[in-house]
Amino acid sequence: MGFNCGIVGLPNVGKSTLFNALTATAAAQAANFPFCTIEPNVGRVSVPDERLNKIAALAGSQNILPAQLEFVDIAGLVKGASQGEGLGNQFLGNIRETDAIIHVLRCFEDDDIHHVDGSVDPIRDADVIETELMLADLESITKQIDNIGKKKRSGDKKVEAQCDFMEQIKVKLESGEPVRSMTKSLDEDQTRWLKSCQMITAKPVLYVCNVSEEDAAKGNEWTKKVEEMAQKTGARVVRISAAVEAEIAQLDTEEERYEFLETMGLSEPGLNLVIREGYKLLALQTYFTAGPKETRAWTIPVGCKAPQAAGVIHTDFEKGFIKAETIAYDDFVNNGGEHGAKEKGKMRQEGKDYIVQDGDIILFRFNV
Repeated sequence: MGFNCGIVGLPNVGKSTLFNALTATAAAQAANFPFCTIEPNVGRVSVPDERLNKIAALAGSQNILPAQLEFVDIAGLVKGASQGEGLGNQFLGNIRETDAIIHVLRCFEDDDIHHVDGSVDPIRDADVIETELMLADLESITKQIDNIGKKKRSGDKKVEAQCDFMEQIKVKLESGEPVRSMTKSLDEDQTRWLKSCQMITAKPVLYVCNVSEEDAAKGNEWTKKVEEMAQKTGARVVRISAAVEAEIAQLDTEEERYEFLETMGLSEPGLNLVIREGYKLLALQTYFTAGPKETRAWTIPVGCKAPQAAGVIHTDFEKGFIKAETIAYDDFVNNGGEHGAKEKGKMRQEGKDYIVQDGDIILFRFNV
């Protein structure tokens, strides 16, 4: 399973600078004027996980393959985007394809960097974008209701139920609430219908407070307000300085990066924070495969059963699933690897109903 996040925000809040820093590339043109990003830039980065090296050392692996995280840097949104203002239509089309929204909010003052609304106010900025996304969703769901309404006349009970559910979505949006506020109470059919509706505001949100270098360690008044807003809405929030991340990306060695972080009063790069919160946001976790050739991390949803986890490696693994030979991470490390874990009876034979746990080291047995 991929992890795909669209980086959004008003123009000039630091989206492209953040994207460049996170992916350590210059693919996104970071410039001090609106709409410098026109086509969405896509960058894949390795998910840092200290467990990988420990597993690889014990397994004698030649190669280490971390999980991958995908960022999409999307053009800046402005008020009126739902009616096509700025690059609105393109923005909305791009963001529908992502799994989650990383919403960058400007939480720093700088007279040299123009703010599209003339002043810094991350709460207002968040509201502008959320409103535009809700308006876009409202237009979309209205059209979908009109289309399904024709089928509703057939008397099909399932179609009637789906249409009624879509009407509930419309009411929610008309009341000024994003669709994600209703996602926790959905049944199986409603969850499937919602997915087919492709509502942007159903996607989970991670607010990234972009602060100055001086505020990177402790934040400021703006970041406190964003944290309060996120708590009320059920969103997640991290605080990073895109400027600091850009400097880190230029350093050659891991040692240099952590020395620099220490001088800034930080314990880890912002990328780690974004990934960790992003995993929580999408309810993701990691399992591992390990052997002489390679140790590899695989990303799956929390609650994923063994056959579906096997299918992430290859569809044949899921189709012909027999069992999953499983060792918990702590058991693998504490007993010197696979051989020691086996000797201590720590390797388990798990079947089709086993729910994979974060950190499991698994060997799948299958037959096609």
